Amino acid sequence: MTHHQPPERIEDCDSPGILSPRSASQRVLIVEDERRLREMLHASILEMGLHPTGASSGESALKLASQQFFALAVVDLNLPGINGLELCERLLQQNPHLQIVILTGFGDLDAARQAIRLQVVDFLIKPCGMDDLENALNRARLRWLDRSAVDSISRTPQAIGQTPAAPAPPAAADASTQRSIDDMERELILAALTRHHGNRQEAAAELGISVRKLYYRIHQYQALGLITPD
Repeated sequence: MTHHQPPERIEDCDSPGILSPRSASQRVLIVEDERRLREMLHASILEMGLHPTGASSGESALKLASQQFFALAVVDLNLPGINGLELCERLLQQNPHLQIVILTGFGDLDAARQAIRLQVVDFLIKPCGMDDLENALNRARLRWLDRSAVDSISRTPQAIGQTPAAPAPPAAADASTQRSIDDMERELILAALTRHHGNRQEAAAELGISVRKLYYRIHQYQALGLITPD
């Protein structure tokens, strides 16, 4: 006879059965369909002193999020079935305080802009350094602790997902947001050029932009002194 495990309860040493803000902020959902990368992320995040749980698809991530509480999520954009951005939207509907770090293996600038509209914490390109991921997760934890009221921590993880606080309206685009988009675009372009050893045709094809636009951006970066002329 198969015995089903009851939904997880999180015990805090001071208040049994209650998820403390500090404990809650350590819980990370990893959504990555590549098994080896998911396992590597799990091991690395565990070494950071956090409590990761892995999911191989958007569907399994949504199921996990309905059964357990997560303050943070690391989400791959290129997922089978439900794509990463749609998953982020649905996770935020369940848990508006969730802080998300996007992880992707391709330079999709449109996706980056959409991710910023979702107010994600960071947008990291594979392969990303573990220091970059740790810094992003540290920012995510601080933002979660800042935005989440103590009384939103309920007796069970399921109750948090069922009775979320009303989400804050998306922030209007301002100069700081625009700067972050420009910075992100520059990082994506320079990373693509590095991967293709300076081949601008190949880099433009990977980024999904015209070679003309890529040349224009490079000249901009050179004029600003951000990169050295050829």
